[in-house]
Amino acid sequence: MRFSETGVMGARVIDPTPHADERGRFMRARCAREFGEQGITFTPVQANMGLSVHKGTTRGMHFQNAPALEAKLVRCTRGAMFDVVLDLRPDSPSYRRWHGVELSAENGRMLFVPEGCAHGYQTLEDSTEMHYMASEYYTPGAASGVRFNDPAFGIQWPITVTLVSEQDRNWPLVAK
Repeated sequence: MRFSETGVMGARVIDPTPHADERGRFMRARCAREFGEQGITFTPVQANMGLSVHKGTTRGMHFQNAPALEAKLVRCTRGAMFDVVLDLRPDSPSYRRWHGVELSAENGRMLFVPEGCAHGYQTLEDSTEMHYMASEYYTPGAASGVRFNDPAFGIQWPITVTLVSEQDRNWPLVAK
């Protein structure tokens, strides 16, 4: 795997190094040793999948508060999506910065989202499916979010937003 830095402290874009032949391809989805060599401590305890039927569906920006902080390793298993990590750690040098990257079934790319960061995505194709592993169990009382279009962050979604949940539309705006 090839790990690339982003503008968000601790977040990484991870490109697979697949083995391909006439049968297709094979690639690693996670390797504790390779992650450790990059300074990433990540032990998944839960895996989740999501399917978005319509192109332009936007989900997020979600995170969990302490004591249930979670890191995520996100990948797209069908279709394509624009995946975003947003730094919400007040003591971080990249506080309030975001980074977006296209994940697709074809490119096999992943995004590592550190604890204390929000995560969201927008589908770039109909019937896009995503899979992510989380370092903490879903904890309803710790679940939170910020608005996907909050001007305090200026996230630039690549296409028109077509569908957003009521919850994601109504997270409170953050003061600039």
